[in-house]
Amino acid sequence: MLITTSFRANVQTIETAKALAEDLHGEYVERRKQSVKQLAIKRGDVLVVGKERFEWYQPNGEKFFFHPSSAMFRVKRLLRGEKDPLIEAAQLKPGDSVLDCTLGLGSDAITASCAAGPNGKVVGIEKNPMTALLVREGLNTWETGVGEADEAMKRISVISGDSIEQLKKLPNRSFDIVYFDPMFEETIQESTSIAPLRHAAEHYFDHEMAMQEAIRVARKRVVLKDHWKSTRFTADSYQFQVIKRKTAQFHYGYIQIKEDKGLK
Repeated sequence: MLITTSFRANVQTIETAKALAEDLHGEYVERRKQSVKQLAIKRGDVLVVGKERFEWYQPNGEKFFFHPSSAMFRVKRLLRGEKDPLIEAAQLKPGDSVLDCTLGLGSDAITASCAAGPNGKVVGIEKNPMTALLVREGLNTWETGVGEADEAMKRISVISGDSIEQLKKLPNRSFDIVYFDPMFEETIQESTSIAPLRHAAEHYFDHEMAMQEAIRVARKRVVLKDHWKSTRFTADSYQFQVIKRKTAQFHYGYIQIKEDKGLK
């Protein structure tokens, strides 16, 4: 990967780009007057570091940068006292801790962080290191104009890594809610914001192992978002209580955690 800066970059931006090149085992190149297209011919993926945001240009011509996207609509609804289907499925309360095992663009994590409030805790795991980098940076720097949303984003911790491996490292009953939103078994119409990430997303999902670890780590509920036709909701080992939504192509399912003194 090539790492460069936006045009007319200041010293701080250049130093940030050089540091990222080292961290990502990429190559820093001076932008000068080169277009991103010219740079992409050399290597394919190009990360452009700007003063206000990072942009990831991909070999297929797609460009990705962090944006809170649909999370803003959901946060504003919560602030008006309205309901959100994820928050309802998780029975998420202020002060709860949430582990989002499939962070992606962070929309669900932002909504959960708003609902959990300043005394809550939200951690997101993202397997693709570039996506994790862009979302982590965006959560800390993006300004929405809504104070509660900005604060909620800054409270989210981002971990780059495999969600199952990260779950295995956690103590029993260490999060109130463990949440999954894996790639759907059935394809649905994607939003324009998530489309550039499809090639970088993790398509393989070990449902059995993920549920085994999630049930051990969760104190209250394990929540799964999936296509309404998904067989994961009805897998023999882990039966979900499915909240069916007539007008939506995806449902939420949950496993209620029963108290087990042996796992405390």
